[in-house]
Amino acid sequence: MKRSLRVGSVAGIGIFLHWTFLLLVAAVGAYYYVQGQSLGAVLWGVGLTLGVFACVVLHELGHALTARRFGIPTRSITLYPVGGLARLERIPSEPMKEFWIAIGGPAVNVAIAIGLAVPLLVTGGTMAPTAVGAPSSSPLASLMWVNAVLAIFNMLPAFPMDGGRVLRALLALRWNYPRATRTAAAVGKGMAVLFGLVGGTTWNPVLLFVALFVYVGAQHESKQALHRVFTEDTPVREAMVTQFATLTVDHTLDDAVDALLAGTDHAFPVLKEEAVVGLLGRKQLLQALSEHSRDTPAGEVADRGCFTTAPSAPLDEAFRQMNARGCSTAPVVEDEQLVGLLTLETVRELLLVSNALKTRPHLQVSPDRPSDVPLRERPNGAASSPGTSPVP
Repeated sequence: MKRSLRVGSVAGIGIFLHWTFLLLVAAVGAYYYVQGQSLGAVLWGVGLTLGVFACVVLHELGHALTARRFGIPTRSITLYPVGGLARLERIPSEPMKEFWIAIGGPAVNVAIAIGLAVPLLVTGGTMAPTAVGAPSSSPLASLMWVNAVLAIFNMLPAFPMDGGRVLRALLALRWNYPRATRTAAAVGKGMAVLFGLVGGTTWNPVLLFVALFVYVGAQHESKQALHRVFTEDTPVREAMVTQFATLTVDHTLDDAVDALLAGTDHAFPVLKEEAVVGLLGRKQLLQALSEHSRDTPAGEVADRGCFTTAPSAPLDEAFRQMNARGCSTAPVVEDEQLVGLLTLETVRELLLVSNALKTRPHLQVSPDRPSDVPLRERPNGAASSPGTSPVP
């Protein structure tokens, strides 16, 4: 969110505006100025753009509020030049829940289009699609057609549009989640190739952009599906590292610098009588060095509110909590004793290894779940790299 501006909130959901959105407003204003050669044309064009993105916010709220009915919170809604993005805490495992959440956005656009069409029919106003090019002639008709197009475009059966998620949800009623995702992603890639061919032969940059957008979205969704299957079936102990450096509350920032330079660890659990009292990350350490003396105890600057997890906890839940809290490392604690560290980097590495193992035919790994072959041998309990933990 560092590059986004908070513009408000609805139902407790923060609404953010990405800085690139301002470029779109400027581009639209320039387009309408060239078309109409007047300030009025520019204002009408910019006004239409803002109206469209108000409808996009309502579209994303359709997703968010539907998800809330299923007990799934939404972190935020961010507006980009290409549309909006509702950041849900998680994608539901139940296909029909995903179906209703996905269809909630386009349903809002359909409702808006119908709501604008009614007064036009009653008053005999124009409903010509050409109103989009001249919004000053009929603002209601312009917004009506834009919402109709948004509903149709978002229901295309291709990721990352809502139609791709609707297709996956329907396929998941008969198939397992990975197979449904692969099939829906393949359909999306096929549509991307079709858009690319048409856009290339007609020299249409919009279709070329849509083709790239859909193809990248399909690839990303396939990777996310693999990640989800891996983390859902894996306890934290399978992904935690057991060789790492630690600090005590009495170690100084100088000691922490020595540990940082001596190894590859980027975060250090801070212990008091073998119990974890905080976590000192590299960024936090560097900030502390600029604000405190080098003999300051690590216990004074450590993050004492760090997220901890248990070795038996589901990896997907721990991973989700880490993302929500913005932490890249979490101490793994059992019976109040530190037994490992869970890092986002390690989870990604294990995902790559698991994916690579599936390509070995003689292992006969199921394509729908991670390999049961141990990914690495680990010693029992928390171990330390020789000469690095605890810091001397």
